[in-house]
Amino acid sequence: MYIVSLLLAVTLVQDSTARAEALIARGPMLVEPAALPIESWSQQDPADSLYRAARQALNRNQYARAAELFRAVRQRYARSTHAADAYYWEAFALYRTGSNDGLRAARAALRTQAERHPNASTRRDAEVLMRRVQGALAQRGDADAAEAITQDVDDIIPPQPPQPPQPPQPPLPPVPPSGHRSRVSGCEDDDDLKAAALNALLQMDAERAVPILKAVLARRDEGSTCLRRKAVFLVSQKRSPETARILLDAVRSDPDREVREQAVFWLSQVPGEETVAALDSILRASDDPDVQDKAIFALSQHRSARAGAILRAYVERRDAPAELREKAIFWLGQHKSADNAQFLRGLFAKLESDDLKEKVLFSLSQMGGADNYRWLMDIALNENENIEIRKKALFWAGQGRTVDMAALVRLYDRIQNREMKEQLIFVYSQRRDAAALDKLFAIAKSEPDRELRKKAIFWIGQSRDPRVAQFLQELINQ
Repeated sequence: MYIVSLLLAVTLVQDSTARAEALIARGPMLVEPAALPIESWSQQDPADSLYRAARQALNRNQYARAAELFRAVRQRYARSTHAADAYYWEAFALYRTGSNDGLRAARAALRTQAERHPNASTRRDAEVLMRRVQGALAQRGDADAAEAITQDVDDIIPPQPPQPPQPPQPPLPPVPPSGHRSRVSGCEDDDDLKAAALNALLQMDAERAVPILKAVLARRDEGSTCLRRKAVFLVSQKRSPETARILLDAVRSDPDREVREQAVFWLSQVPGEETVAALDSILRASDDPDVQDKAIFALSQHRSARAGAILRAYVERRDAPAELREKAIFWLGQHKSADNAQFLRGLFAKLESDDLKEKVLFSLSQMGGADNYRWLMDIALNENENIEIRKKALFWAGQGRTVDMAALVRLYDRIQNREMKEQLIFVYSQRRDAAALDKLFAIAKSEPDRELRKKAIFWIGQSRDPRVAQFLQELINQ
């Protein structure tokens, strides 16, 4: 079996680049079932490094670079768990560039996601982003975008004064069900004048448009539901001193769930401390998890110190849903700051859930920095911690660009736990450092545990380093 492992490794080295990438993508199919836990593979998606790089570029406002990286994720790793959402984030980055070409490319990416990945987790946000992209294009004279927006809107005209009551009509016989969608659920346009009114409103300044939108959002009749859904978006496009308050009123009082959720989302695009205060009140008062989810995201988009403090306070709430606390931890990790890093490191020991602890490990790895990687290494070496937590801490510590490679190499000889050694072999395989490959060579040659030697050989075979072929040939000739 040992010789078979060597021959497999040699074969991998001699294969073409495309073949090697295909073998890596299949991952677990190449390793015997006991070689790598299934759970670990779920976190070791081949697109992970590229996806993380794309998110980092986005967080640094490097929008063109982020769009390029997200596009690479979906093109190079079409089967990755990140591929479906990469379309959305690519479009978001392109939208942020603000250029006409960027907006058109964003629209194309969103349309492709809708066609190929209708069940992607970002589809609802993608639909909202599409409206924003189309709105920006329409304001720049794009006829197709303007037509698309008009098709989205039923009416923006305030209700007319009540008419005198008409004499009662005799009741009509019941109509058998036909499968036709209701006007509210379908939100289909039925009047060209209404679409024309929307076009006029898009061109109005905020002083004239906002009172009309307020009147639409104040309506509560069933027929106005679709109008209010569109009005929320239009309000977010009109910067005025009232924008945040109007959206907050919609969150608090509108009877339609979609109106409330969209109002929270669009608050993420409205700058200012008044908006942050509004989102804080939503997070404290709402008992709707979807609305709270949108509020957490919206707060994460505001760079103010107060927004960060609100998210940190929410994470500490044991009465809050664990899933939402996990999301708050994730978004804190997307904003690199000393306050956030110190908070997450201190939070770890207080957490009652391994799932929450894993999110802290991931978030700190996203922040980077020598202090965070040293802390992750400390968790990996803490024998009082759950072994799975230790393995994850080791994995994320090993991904850092600033990690002390010499210390990481020495670590193998210090640890006694076999599972941790196995994880460390995998970590070495993910590095592009010569020292990591040298350590794999040493393990393959002299590790007393035969199975660990085989795993080292397997991962050596995945390397494209020119030294690999000669090393494996020497092992075979021994």
